[in-house]
Amino acid sequence: MSAEAQVGLGDKLGRMRRSFRGWRGQRPFWGGLLTLLGGIPIMYFPYANLTLGTMTIRMATTAGAGSLIIGVLLVVLGLTMWFQPHSRIFAGVAAILLALVSLVVSNFGGFVIGFLLALTGGALGISWAAAKPAKKSAKERTDSSDIGAPEPAAAGAANGVSGTTDDLSGTSPDNGTNGRHRAG
Repeated sequence: MSAEAQVGLGDKLGRMRRSFRGWRGQRPFWGGLLTLLGGIPIMYFPYANLTLGTMTIRMATTAGAGSLIIGVLLVVLGLTMWFQPHSRIFAGVAAILLALVSLVVSNFGGFVIGFLLALTGGALGISWAAAKPAKKSAKERTDSSDIGAPEPAAAGAANGVSGTTDDLSGTSPDNGTNGRHRAG
């Protein structure tokens, strides 16, 4: 492989990494990942066989189907947090409830591993908030704030003109408050 090919590959990987980082920042990525990973031990352990030498220990319970359903639902809720971030609160609450139910239904929530992962993932999904839009720069704020701004009351009074613009009570429609009072 030539040096030029490696440079092009590095640039492509860098773009893919930046693209993934942007995608990850727009959704509760870690909450979805932990919820998804929490579903795996919950649905795996009831069907697992542990072999010690020649002895096989089967961990199947009577609630194996319930464990499978809970595990699959947790995986689906983790994917929902990734691909539909606007429904993150529903998915987070459902993940927490399913994690709590898994304690009783499936071998103490996948031997507590799946329970803790799903519980933490659901909490992260609920608490995630989208990034706020970037604030305007100082130049953009001054340009846009001059448009349609009411004339200060002191300017009218300084010219010797008396009227409603020199009303300092804050209730005059001329100063843009429309009767609303400000505290402080």
